[in-house]
Amino acid sequence: MPGASEQTRRITNLNANWTPTGDSEDGRFELQVITDDGQRHALAPSPAAVVALAGLLQAEPALAWDPTNQTLIVANLVGEMRWTLQDPTASPTPTGSRASPGP
Repeated sequence: MPGASEQTRRITNLNANWTPTGDSEDGRFELQVITDDGQRHALAPSPAAVVALAGLLQAEPALAWDPTNQTLIVANLVGEMRWTLQDPTASPTPTGSRASPGP
């Protein structure tokens, strides 16, 4: 992936927990990222960041985690990047379209 470290892995699971707190009406969020190599990473984003991430996830993007740079990569919001394809030698879909599921 361009700009990502060599340790960057695809995300297989993204889980969220919310805990109400007495000191903040927004509560506290924790995200668990599980990568394709089985590693688990915990994040504690702000409630505003969770709202923004939830909006991005509506597009059903490809997700990757870069543990070196502590970066969640959200790809394929429009079109598809070659590294996210099942067959990296295949042509990605054009910008503005999504690949349709097979028969």
